[in-house]
Amino acid sequence: MSRPRLLIDGDTLKLEEILQVARHTVTVELTPAAAARVKAARELVDRVAAGDAPSYGINTGFGTLAEVRIEKKDLRELQRNLILSHAAGVGSPLPLPEARVLLLLRCNVLAKGYSGIRPETLALALEMLNRDVVPVVPERGSVGASGDLAPLAHLALVFIGEGEAFYQGERLPGGQALERAGLKPVVLEAKEGLALVNGTQAMCAVGTLLQLRAEMLAELADLAGAMTLEGLLGSHKPFIPEIQEVRAHEGQKACAAHLRELLADSALVETHANCSKVQDPYSLRCMPQVHGAAREGLAFARRILEVEVNSATDNPLVFVETERIVSGGNFHGQPVSLALDVAAMALTQLSAISERRVEQLVNPSLSGFRRSWRRTRGSTRAS
Repeated sequence: MSRPRLLIDGDTLKLEEILQVARHTVTVELTPAAAARVKAARELVDRVAAGDAPSYGINTGFGTLAEVRIEKKDLRELQRNLILSHAAGVGSPLPLPEARVLLLLRCNVLAKGYSGIRPETLALALEMLNRDVVPVVPERGSVGASGDLAPLAHLALVFIGEGEAFYQGERLPGGQALERAGLKPVVLEAKEGLALVNGTQAMCAVGTLLQLRAEMLAELADLAGAMTLEGLLGSHKPFIPEIQEVRAHEGQKACAAHLRELLADSALVETHANCSKVQDPYSLRCMPQVHGAAREGLAFARRILEVEVNSATDNPLVFVETERIVSGGNFHGQPVSLALDVAAMALTQLSAISERRVEQLVNPSLSGFRRSWRRTRGSTRAS
């Protein structure tokens, strides 16, 4: 049975669609408009490569060797050597879902039409994704400030028949994995190696799946908190709209509304609505404030990731309209790293307040509940 199609164009990819690719439940295809942009950008690169004017990464060296001119006969070797020299990652491979997303995100960047990749090279990447040829990419080695050079180089190794890949879950040499899938490696032309290794797609692959899990955990934190409130016979009054409106953070309001919804039919909460207890501990009473702040931190991270997964992060960039190939700094990972730091802090705070609620539940001196059982010499008896 054929899978649903996901059309990518470099501009409109959603985080939820990325999750579908991570689970290998869709077939990814290029839109016609994106295919036309890719073709036009490649034609410009070919014209520059055929000329004599120096252009970074096309007919020059890289980094501190940018002033070194490369002969036309050596342009293919330059791109191949770039991939081989930067594939220096270490550690365990990325999990298959993250590695699939890495491949998808690189395809999406190439689809924007600012990289100068050949259409046939992008076509190979898409076929690898759809036939479940997933490059083995070590977890460690990315610098970040220079983009994800090492992870993307390991990704690109398989394009040229090198490295390793998982094919339908089996780890194989890269060339063998392609052959099993009925695919052939490519020979990289001018700029193509650089077009494959410049970008932030590894950090975005890991970050996107983390973000989606974190958002799910934020919802579950509200549910766990509401259940704890019931178990500890706490009050729902701190969640009333009036309190939230006078400190109108959107995350706080959303969390309080969610808690009110969860507790709306709670018989336990209603049984002690008028009890003599003045107020609950912070870990119950301040859920809207703490959970809400975490929600806003995660919302910030989502906004950054949604922009980044649809961004051109190459250097140099190919601008067809003005026929210019321009060096810049879009490969720098700072926006993503800050966003993921914020997401990590948000999850830390959710974990901390959850741990305090667990302590409230299991510590009789805090919960007010008598310990009903105790263990004596291997047996259990009521106390």
